[in-house]
Amino acid sequence: MATTSHDTPRVLVVGAGQAGMHVAVRLRHRLRPGEATITVVDPHSYLTYQPLLAEAAAGNLEPRHVVVPLRPVLPGVEVITRAVVSIDHSRRTAYLASDAGAPEPLGYDVVVLAPGSVTRVLPVPGLAERGIGFKTVGEAIHLRNHVLAQLDTAASAGSDAERERALTFVFVGGGYAGVEALAELQDMARAACRHYPGIEPGQMRWVLLEATGRILPEVGERMGHYTADLLRRRGIDIRLDTRLTSVVDGHVVLDDGSEFDAGTLVWTAGVAPHPLLKQTGVPLDERGRVLVTEYLSIVDTPGAWALGDCAAVPDLTRDPGAVCPPSAQHAVRQARVAADNVIAALRGSALKPYRHTSAGSVAGLGLYQGVAQIYRLRLRGMPAWLAHRTYHLLTLPTWNRRLRVVADWTLALLFPREIVSLDALEHARDEFTNAAAEAARRR
Repeated sequence: MATTSHDTPRVLVVGAGQAGMHVAVRLRHRLRPGEATITVVDPHSYLTYQPLLAEAAAGNLEPRHVVVPLRPVLPGVEVITRAVVSIDHSRRTAYLASDAGAPEPLGYDVVVLAPGSVTRVLPVPGLAERGIGFKTVGEAIHLRNHVLAQLDTAASAGSDAERERALTFVFVGGGYAGVEALAELQDMARAACRHYPGIEPGQMRWVLLEATGRILPEVGERMGHYTADLLRRRGIDIRLDTRLTSVVDGHVVLDDGSEFDAGTLVWTAGVAPHPLLKQTGVPLDERGRVLVTEYLSIVDTPGAWALGDCAAVPDLTRDPGAVCPPSAQHAVRQARVAADNVIAALRGSALKPYRHTSAGSVAGLGLYQGVAQIYRLRLRGMPAWLAHRTYHLLTLPTWNRRLRVVADWTLALLFPREIVSLDALEHARDEFTNAAAEAARRR
């Protein structure tokens, strides 16, 4: 790929998640014509709005409506749908994955690292074979299909043990992703039971495992306890200070000594910095995050910036040494400061530090239920549920997606949930492949 000319610097944004996309949007709006070119590189041509994945998995939202295509949002920006495999900043060159084999070089003048994070997977026996992640739209769709398929399996089970296994759902991780996914999917499954005459909601077993002593630390201790009590009243078995030690062949073994079989295991036990960071040569902290200054510039690396989940951004509102949590709220606000500082550096102007006091947190726990802490205000139940939907509607990029989400929510309130498992979508070529194989055998 060609590099830009010397008098037109190229700003390369690596990653198009909440941080990367918003950096590109602000650069596009604030750079003068011809001042610089903007290139965004990401393996996907869209942003996934992860806070609404749980509702997409539960069928409240059309999965396509929680993703935002990049090209309509970034007109005039070069969008390259590739994976960056390494970066040599001394040569101002990124290397992109190529079908031809050898990585393809892409020159730049300024780089902004925002590749995000990946699921943190621990070496638990059987986890790689049995676990289901919950970070992408594909995983959300798969999980929905899988839960509904487990109800079908239970309805036609030939033994009580098979039925009990199919109706046991285990979620590992008590943060936002795990709690919201569990609450929404349990709500969906309970509603679906009315279409399965032989299955009562009380026959399902939902288990939440959390290695620490509380869930939802983001909403504060008091609201975390309220959430745990609410979920327990709904029949969910919440086990704090408990770790998964094995899940070989679906047999769950916990460090508290208990064992049982489960047909579903969802892994949401944290995230890890993107592995690309180890191939960039930039300074990293002990957890593998990029070391940055309060201006979001990479330490001792001129012309390089980083933000979002991949960066250890100093939190100037807390004690020295504290870093900002990996949340969408921080990512969007860091994007504004990072873009402004990139432009300021190009123009030789003064930089401004990133300083943001969290406005609070919201979480949805199924239809009409939620928890929220907005500054000093604590909400629960319907008010929190409304605050959750309002906040995410306002922060969802583009009016196109906001209107589609409102339409989905309205229809979901007026009509029953869809309970069709479209697992065939995940294996779309299987029928054709089998037919081709059968035709080959006949010849």
